[in-house]
Amino acid sequence: RYQDAAQTPVTIVFDGNHTAGKIADEPSSPELEVLYSPRGKTADDLIERATHRFLEYGEVLVVTDDYAEQSTVASLGGAVLNVQSFMLEVKATLASFQEI
Repeated sequence: RYQDAAQTPVTIVFDGNHTAGKIADEPSSPELEVLYSPRGKTADDLIERATHRFLEYGEVLVVTDDYAEQSTVASLGGAVLNVQSFMLEVKATLASFQEI
């Protein structure tokens, strides 16, 4: 619902580095992509690479409470929100979407 209201693609990145066995395929679409980091890589590695690559298409917002990752993303030119701030943004966006 947030993606629909915000009209922006959303990518969720999970750290799959320590998972045993095959990870079940999550349904992804151009609007909502779910990624797991491969063995030997962390979710942070994928987030940093995506931030760098997607900036040419517009603003990149990373939601994390990890201060080191916030600093790295900001140094790459990405925007950062902590989880609590993002949840407030989601609620506000959904509330305004329902008013339409």
